[in-house]
Amino acid sequence: MAANPARLFDTNVQPATSKKLVSVDRVSLEYRTAQRIVRATHEVSFDVYGGDRFVLLGPSGCGKSTLLKAIAGFIEPVSGEITLDGARVKGPGADRIVVFQEFDQLPPWKTVAQNVAFPLRVAKKLSRGEARERALHYLDKVGLASFADAYPHTLSGGMKQRVAIARALAMQPRVLLMDEPFAALDALTRRRMQDELLKLWDDARFTLLFVTHSIEEALIVGNRVLLLSPHPGRVRAELNSHPYTKDGTSRADFQRGVDRIHHLLFDTDEPSA
Repeated sequence: MAANPARLFDTNVQPATSKKLVSVDRVSLEYRTAQRIVRATHEVSFDVYGGDRFVLLGPSGCGKSTLLKAIAGFIEPVSGEITLDGARVKGPGADRIVVFQEFDQLPPWKTVAQNVAFPLRVAKKLSRGEARERALHYLDKVGLASFADAYPHTLSGGMKQRVAIARALAMQPRVLLMDEPFAALDALTRRRMQDELLKLWDDARFTLLFVTHSIEEALIVGNRVLLLSPHPGRVRAELNSHPYTKDGTSRADFQRGVDRIHHLLFDTDEPSA
């Protein structure tokens, strides 16, 4: 007999006490290939509240990255609506900053500090001195203050990703969007980056929308997890994951939780929660 999901998760997700920030209402997304039009998601709905660490979890091809791009304003839904603070998302904006998994997001001719400061000067219209001061503040937050005057080619992949995170946080967005940002890192660096992200969140309490295909990472990073079915993406379940932390990954209840999510994602006979 399958385990009762309520024993492993609080599937009766209650609204957060903070204000609703992002609303995705019955959103269907499509993209065009050389051969045909592909439906990425079908009538997906969820809400993200201020201060959430909200994770979109699902297998490759379920539309989670496409959803993130739609929330960022790069893709328009074919049906449904995405709103930020009650206003419809009509395009990209500095209130939503995306960190992708690719490391080569940094212009190589600019120093680390210049890479972080440049979008501040353009979008926030800060002076050179103000932008550098804020850049140094966030580089310190990610542990890279001593590399402020280094160039990207001298950094490791994990360090480059930390610069990208510092650059995003320096913009002080309403929502930080992260698209599998640690997927290309080795296991040890990935765990360290997860720890650093959670420390940053503890310090700043920003709103995070995080995409991953790793069940373990979803439970570590998120406090709420939305499960998307295989292609095309539909909502399978929404789970509170507060009981699960990076320090409990070896515990039996964590592993039972991982197994349960796997069944919810891939067992089509399992009722969604």
